Amino acid sequence: MYREIGDHDMPEPSTGDDSSLLALVQSGDEHAMATLFGRYSKIVYSVALRVLRDPASAEDVLQEVFMQIWRNPDSFTATRGSLGGWLAIVSRNRAIDALRRKRPSTSVDDIALASPYDLADEAERNSLMERARTVIIQLPKEQRKTLEMAFFDGLTHSEIAEMTGDPLGTVKTRIRSALLTLRKAVQP
Repeated sequence: MYREIGDHDMPEPSTGDDSSLLALVQSGDEHAMATLFGRYSKIVYSVALRVLRDPASAEDVLQEVFMQIWRNPDSFTATRGSLGGWLAIVSRNRAIDALRRKRPSTSVDDIALASPYDLADEAERNSLMERARTVIIQLPKEQRKTLEMAFFDGLTHSEIAEMTGDPLGTVKTRIRSALLTLRKAVQP
């Protein structure tokens, strides 16, 4: 009677060393290929998944790597290291190639870029600064000069009075008047 060959008929993954299994694969032995797959598929898949972060893409890489072994089993040279290490490197390289081939799945228009600045606050601040500049330019000459000396030159009220020859009270009044005018202009 006819019976199907099931997984229970496959050789155990632990039987045979890698080089003898590869020799059997080269002669077309599917059981030897199944043994290699059982032994190394987890390594190949986990490396691909770590690089790609996508299970479906990692499965594609897994299939590509084992198809390479099936088609060309002598691509592995035992003198260069272990089969497991070689498969991990091949898996990593194939996964990186897959990443490079992928096109962005979202349109550039749909990507929100993070900015370290709050652009709304920045725009509001720029508008406020422009209003302040306009008001400062329109101040009477004496008030503007006194305000500039105090805030931009860093002079004290006494130093301004000494430099301009104006009384200290006049300097303080000019600065106070200029600041009140500015406050009215920049308040909402």
